Amino acid sequence: MKAVITVTGKDTVGIIAKVSAKCAEHGANIIDISQSVLRDYFAMIMLVDIDELNVSFSDFVDSMAALGRDSGLVIQTMHEEIFQVMHTI
Repeated sequence: MKAVITVTGKDTVGIIAKVSAKCAEHGANIIDISQSVLRDYFAMIMLVDIDELNVSFSDFVDSMAALGRDSGLVIQTMHEEIFQVMHTI
């Protein structure tokens, strides 16, 4: 299974490192990353494999959201299928 992680907020040093480290901590393997910086604003979308998570998916979602709150970012995590349905017209 795969999940999509979106990260938005003010650009600071180490955002990708923090998010990547949290993924690794929970056993999520990063498949693809797209990120950009527009002036002072950071935006990133990650596709991660969640087959080897060492916590429940719900706990993973909560952990990523908590990292976002602690870092002044908004981090949202959802199953890839839900992401695709949300963005299909």
